[in-house]
Amino acid sequence: MSRTYKATGINLKTQAFGEADRLVTILTREFGLIRAIAPGARKHKSSLGGRSGMFVVNELLIAQGRSLDKITQAQTIKTYPGLGKDLGKLAASQYLAEIVLCQALSEQPQEELYELLNEHLGRLEAIPTTEVKSIFAHLAHAVFHLLANSGLTPQVQVCCLTQRPLIPDFSDPKAQVGFSVSAGGTVSLQALERLRKEGEKGRGGQGEDTSVRGWRSEERVRGQGGLLGDKETRRQGDKENNSFSPPSFHLPISPSPPLPIPPSSSAYETIVHRQEIPVLSSRLNATELAMLQQLSQPEIMPIDAANDGWSSVEQILRLYAQYHLGRPIRSAALIDSYFAANYDATV
Repeated sequence: MSRTYKATGINLKTQAFGEADRLVTILTREFGLIRAIAPGARKHKSSLGGRSGMFVVNELLIAQGRSLDKITQAQTIKTYPGLGKDLGKLAASQYLAEIVLCQALSEQPQEELYELLNEHLGRLEAIPTTEVKSIFAHLAHAVFHLLANSGLTPQVQVCCLTQRPLIPDFSDPKAQVGFSVSAGGTVSLQALERLRKEGEKGRGGQGEDTSVRGWRSEERVRGQGGLLGDKETRRQGDKENNSFSPPSFHLPISPSPPLPIPPSSSAYETIVHRQEIPVLSSRLNATELAMLQQLSQPEIMPIDAANDGWSSVEQILRLYAQYHLGRPIRSAALIDSYFAANYDATV
């Protein structure tokens, strides 16, 4: 008889399995990510049909199997019907589910990730139908929190090169900062320009600098050899002047030859450390920088539906997440198509 266990989880992925079953990927609070069969879920009158749908939270009784576990009982405790009524909200929810599927661990408690996902799904569902563009803001807020939960928070308060604080300059409409995915966050454009100039200057004088460092390293090698030679000579002198050694049994010791000096090509090694120049992924104005910096707060800042800055912020976080997850977020294409279609309709 198979051993059973209880778990509370939210369905993140479903797919057909066999003739009438459904394979469900569930994020559980107690055991992390699990995959289980919902037997007969695709039948018309199955009690597991609705309970095995996307973004349904259930209390589950699961029987362990040899290869896949099986759901024997399910009691629904929460659903998000508003997500399925709006294509934009549904695409954003699937977007978050993809990230969670990459982050969640199996056979380990994932309570914080479970609570975080449910919180942001509830916020997406509560968006009024008249504020469709605010989906970008809530999506960026959720992605930032998911990245922070997994220890991948982008650095947005200070420059990645100088570690100096970056403050949005609203007085200058042309003020900008850069964002580098590979560097891990925001970059001061002035600091980046200085780094490029220093790199060009360093490449111009590299030959002379290398010869000086190499010559000093070689002198240190030769100095060590001389020092060893002096010690050996003193040690030999002490042995020769030892009055307790009988002359008849004293064996003459020839002076040790000086330590060989390796060729100049292998006598030293020159190591040059250069700071890599980060590649900019995007540029942000003062408003977009302020939006990005406040995403770490529990609540999102007041949203201006007419401001398109949230779209730019979401694009930046999308690139950052894809870079660190090592795979594209496929649901992001649905977001782009949805808003492109809505924009064309309004125009």
